[in-house]
Order: sequence, then C-alpha cells, then structure tokens
Amino acid sequence: MADQLGSLDLATQRTRPGQVVPPPVPAPGMSDDILDYLPALRAFARGLCRGAQDPDDLVQETLLRAIEYADTYRPGTNLRAWLFTIMRSRFYNNCRRAGRETTGQIDCVSALPKSQPSQEWHLRHKEMLQALDRLPAHYREALVLISVLGESYVNAARILDCDIGTIKSRVSRARRILRDMLAPEF
Repeated sequence: MADQLGSLDLATQRTRPGQVVPPPVPAPGMSDDILDYLPALRAFARGLCRGAQDPDDLVQETLLRAIEYADTYRPGTNLRAWLFTIMRSRFYNNCRRAGRETTGQIDCVSALPKSQPSQEWHLRHKEMLQALDRLPAHYREALVLISVLGESYVNAARILDCDIGTIKSRVSRARRILRDMLAPEF
C-alpha cells in the first residue's frame, strides 16, 4: 500500500496523515485566461517567423518568459499586449543570436520543397506571403497586428511602442505597397 501511494504522482507533496496541502497560488495579477491568447500568439509568431524558425517554439519561449517574469506583470494592464511585447522581444533576440551562429541552413537539402503546389489558391497564398515578406518589418508588423490578428490601433501602438497615427500610417502604406506588388494578380 505504501508503494502504491508513493508512486501515484511525483509532483504531489508528501504530507502527514490528515494534513491538507494548499493548492498552488497563481502569480499575482496573472489571470487564468492566458490560454485564450494562444491562437493569437501563434498567428503573430507565424507572421514574425516567416518560415525561418518554428513559430510554436517562439510561442513556447514567450509563455515560459511570461511565467518567469509574472511578478513584473501589472494587474489591470493589457495581458495580451504584454505577451505580444514579450514575443516580439524574444523574436528579435533570437534573430540577433542566430546572426552570430553559422548553421549551414542555406545549403541544407531538406529545406527544399519535394513537389510544387498544384492548387491555384495555394499559389496565390504563396505569392501573398512572399509579398508580405518583402514589406519592411515595421510595415509588416503593423499590418499583421491590425489586419490579421484584429488588434485595435491602440493595442497595436502599445505593442509596437509608437503613436496611433504612426500605426495608421504604417498600415495604410503597407496595404498600398501590397496592392501595388500584387496588382497584376488581383
């Protein structure tokens, strides 16, 4: 019987008979609905990574960093914007780190496609993503936050640390540039 109790769960705390262990206390100010932001975090990570690295890894790093620094989160502020800011910082830190490392990734045969896409919609989507990739980073980030993720201009300005007018201008210019790039196709 003692062997069965000891093997139930390694994470449980051993207590004396009759002693009640209090449940773990969440970080102060951190809400339990952080999982509601996972789809938006994944979408933003896909927009940032653009195939260079795994977006799910970036989401995981973001969540780990958020847990690690949960004590710095101020209750009453926008949790989603805080998470997006962490993700953006992690992405740029990873880019700087990758720039210092040489991995031979360009010469790797496994990165080449095995067969060409045959569906028209897939080609259009690919052309759109390539055009989006050619946009300058500050235009692309603003466009993805507003148009793809549905962030408000206020939240996007907070995430990108600039004025609302700057965000509106960047989104407008990004849309015009994309329209010009894809004009013959669309």
